[in-house]
Amino acid sequence: MTSIGTGYDLTNSTFSPDGRNFQVEYASKAVENGGTAIGIRCRNGVVLAVEKIITSKLLKPGANKKIASIDRNFGMISSGLVPDGRHIVSRARDEAASWRTSYKCPIPSSSLAFRVGSYVQAYTLYSSVRPFGVTTILAGWDSETESRVDGQVGNGPKAASGEKTRGTKAGGPGLYMIEPSGLYWGYYGAATGKGRQTAKAELEKLDLSSGNLSLEQGVKEAARIIYAAHEDSKDKDFELEMSWISSSDGPTKGRHEQVPKELLEEAETFAKRAMEGDDDEDTAIGGAETMEL
Repeated sequence: MTSIGTGYDLTNSTFSPDGRNFQVEYASKAVENGGTAIGIRCRNGVVLAVEKIITSKLLKPGANKKIASIDRNFGMISSGLVPDGRHIVSRARDEAASWRTSYKCPIPSSSLAFRVGSYVQAYTLYSSVRPFGVTTILAGWDSETESRVDGQVGNGPKAASGEKTRGTKAGGPGLYMIEPSGLYWGYYGAATGKGRQTAKAELEKLDLSSGNLSLEQGVKEAARIIYAAHEDSKDKDFELEMSWISSSDGPTKGRHEQVPKELLEEAETFAKRAMEGDDDEDTAIGGAETMEL
C-alpha cells in the first residue's frame, strides 16, 4: 500500500487502496499552517483565544477579527484558510437562525455542532467540491432557565406528551471542535493550528475535567498558552484576540462577547511574565549542567 497520492488524490470522491481520502488529509495540512486557536471550557463559561499573525505593518490593529459571533450565546474561531473559515461562520449563523425560526428558542450547542459538522462532511463526498481547509472551534452557553418551548417532549414514562421532565439539569458550557473531515467532538480544552501540540500539552496540565478553573483564570491561562505556542514563531509579530461566554449570572450574562480591554491587557502581562519565568528557569538549568561538566 502506498502512502502518497499516486493518482488517488485527483478527486475528492475516491479512496486510496488503503482507505484514505488524500484531499481531506491535504486540507488538514492547510490547517497546520494557520495561527494557533484554542478553547477552554471553564466552571462558569468558555474562553476562546487565537494567535493572529501580523502579515503586514499596514494592517490596522484590532481589525480583521478571527473570532465571530454565531448567535447571542455562541462564538466561533477557526484556523487554516481564512475565506473558508468565514464561509463556515456564515453557514453556522444560518443554521442558528433556522433553528430559532422553527423552534422559537436558541439552538443547543450540540445541535449546532452536529449541523455544521454535517455540512462540512458533505464537502468530502463529491468530486465537484473540495474539503474546507479549516478547523473550527465552537463555544456556547446553553441557557439554564426554562424556555417556553421545551425540547424534552414525551421523555420517559414519567412525562406525558408535551410535559417537562422534572429534576433534570439543563444548560451549561459547550465546546466543540469541527475538523475538515466533518468529524466533531466535545472538549474540555481544544487546540488547532500551527502550535496545537504545544497548546494541547499545556491544556492537559490544567486538569479541566475537574471543573475547578474559573472564567477569569481561564482568560489568563488561554493567553499564556497562546504565548507559549507562539515561541516556535517568535520572529513574527502577532496579536492576541480573545472572547468569552459566561453563565446568565456571570460577567457576560450568557452572551458571547470580546474580553474587556483591561482584562485582556492583564492576561497578556500574566502570559509574558510566565514566559520570562520559564526562560529564567531554562537558563538556570543550563548553567547547572555546565557546572557539572
